[in-house]
Amino acid sequence: MIKNRLKDDISICVAKLRLDNNYKYSVEIPNNLGHGDYSSNVALVLSKLNEMNPRDLAEKIKIELLKNKDIKDVQIAGPGFINITLNISIFQGILYDVLKAKESYGSSNYGANKRVLLEFVSANPTGPLNIVSARAATYGDTLYRVLTWLGFEAKREFYVNDAGNQVDILAESLELRLREARGEHIGEFPVDAYHGEYLIEMAEVLNTTDGNRLLMLPEKDRIEKLKEYAIDAIHEMQLESLEKYGVEFDNWVSEKKLRNQGVVEEVLSFLAEADCTYEKDDAIWFSASKFGDDKDRVLMKADGTITYFVPDLAYHLTKYQRGFDYIVDVLGPDHHGYVPRLKAAFRALDYEEEKLEVVFLQQINLFEDGEKVKMSKRLGKIITMNNLIDEVGKDVVRFFFVDRKTNAHLNFDMDLARKQSEENPVYYIQYAHARICSVIKKARKEHKIRIGKPSRTSLTYLIEPDEVRLMKKLISFPGVLENVATSREPNKLSNYVFELAGMFHKYYAKHQIIDLDQLELTKGRLFMIIAIRNTIAIALDLMAISAPEKMKKSAVKKPTVSTSQKKESKRAKVEPYGKKATSKIPKQKKEPIVILDIDSGLPVEKVKKLPKTSVKKKVTKDKTKKKELKSKEKPLVEESLKEKPIKRATKKAPAKKKSAKKDASSVDSLAKPTKRATKKSSDKVVKTKTTTKGRATKKKA
Repeated sequence: MIKNRLKDDISICVAKLRLDNNYKYSVEIPNNLGHGDYSSNVALVLSKLNEMNPRDLAEKIKIELLKNKDIKDVQIAGPGFINITLNISIFQGILYDVLKAKESYGSSNYGANKRVLLEFVSANPTGPLNIVSARAATYGDTLYRVLTWLGFEAKREFYVNDAGNQVDILAESLELRLREARGEHIGEFPVDAYHGEYLIEMAEVLNTTDGNRLLMLPEKDRIEKLKEYAIDAIHEMQLESLEKYGVEFDNWVSEKKLRNQGVVEEVLSFLAEADCTYEKDDAIWFSASKFGDDKDRVLMKADGTITYFVPDLAYHLTKYQRGFDYIVDVLGPDHHGYVPRLKAAFRALDYEEEKLEVVFLQQINLFEDGEKVKMSKRLGKIITMNNLIDEVGKDVVRFFFVDRKTNAHLNFDMDLARKQSEENPVYYIQYAHARICSVIKKARKEHKIRIGKPSRTSLTYLIEPDEVRLMKKLISFPGVLENVATSREPNKLSNYVFELAGMFHKYYAKHQIIDLDQLELTKGRLFMIIAIRNTIAIALDLMAISAPEKMKKSAVKKPTVSTSQKKESKRAKVEPYGKKATSKIPKQKKEPIVILDIDSGLPVEKVKKLPKTSVKKKVTKDKTKKKELKSKEKPLVEESLKEKPIKRATKKAPAKKKSAKKDASSVDSLAKPTKRATKKSSDKVVKTKTTTKGRATKKKA
């Protein structure tokens, strides 16, 4: 907001000096409060382009900037940094605009309806969602909420890996548990099978319904039926966990159905026609090393089975053909080698690789009593998403997961997460919100202060340095959201709201907000904390975390003020670890976002909520019936994918501008990849055909 205005002012000054303006410079808020409100490196950048001394150039720019009535002072520091101090009226005026925005503060059309596809979680349907999935769900859902708030047209997608070796093992594991439930001796359970308790429960239910019939089927049919049953039951389980976590998806895409539609075979054909495949050792290879990968990749093995890379590539090509401006994949730390081969294929097929962004979420370590908790899905030793939510509450889980950078390992401390005191950053923030609500209520009910509409006159009384810093922090909120959207780093939002809460707690400890002898000052301060309260509520809502108006007495200890520093709050910093909590937090009650109306001082009736999960199912306790998915509510593949197979388009056809209102789940056709004019070799594949064995073979030129 202000930064953009200052950039415009600086550009005008540079133009007046008739300097080469082919440059990029920054305007930032300095860490040192003595360096003004904003600092710019414009003189350092321009001095190189115009062969001038940076300090001399800074002095010239300073003279021009001081002609602006909004600028109080300009100082030159170091080699040529320009430190700018604004008139306090600028901050007071923008605070007035913040108050007028009410519950819509920070929302904008910054995204200009650009279309973004976010694929996240996409867990294998082989077990309950674990803490890795919880982190991915937190990241993807928070980024989606911010993007939507800023005017992007974002879609959330879950890719169901319901084909391949892992589901074969799942079916075999379920069969062993089923036989065990029927009293058969199965011996030692295989190490490479799935050992989870959920399969034992599933087998017990299946044994009371279709168990006998299934075991009498031929082996091939039996395995297929067991796959279908297990995948449906686990998918239902995952849906329930996501709903409990407050996450929903717009699209569900099934790998199995993509394969059945022939999409995978078409991708093999595309690669062959692009002259970038060859045959070696009776297998089909992709010449990935020619397109930036570190080595060539196998597409089809000698036995005719395809590698997992092929259906993944096919799936990503369907993403491209749906016309998104940005395609974001959220992956785990073990997928780093996956990206180069995928982008190599995009280059080979002449797709815009720049559209694809890959975010890697690093490893999660769960600590309890100071020791790392060891987990293994295959061995059944896992902490599920549900376990974590039940133990510490959805709000705490979501904040802890979003509060770390994606490229940083995350150590989730259960002892800290259980704490119900100021050491827990979630409650530290929520208490700031609740404390403001209490102050407003006290002003209105006990002191009979009618706040009324925002008053520019009252805001002019906000002149204390702490008040100026709070106003500057509030004003920076829209810029923080834009930074989150462009950098794909939601942790910047959690950092912001934690800092804002901390600044408020310090201010509350040092200043008397309600002073009946100074009514205009009181009203000005009430207006300011209303803006703080609204901003905290909006920020928490964007992270799907509740903003309670009142904290339970047992939940939080009030921030204390030390006797030696009565003007400073002890809550200036939350330490990463603390003593083990002696009690568990109460189960979280979902709180809607409530904004205080500045006209009446009462909560706004209009409650802002992001879309809730459309599918609401309860876990049935009846173990006499098989769980079945409601496919009409949550299909495993978009209907358009089911009905419209991938088609090829002409070479380098001009891209048609997609309508912003087009359904993101629609799939029309893929752009036909371009044949590259490369020198033919004796073993180059020029044609693809399918043998009676079902494997693509190649003819040599």
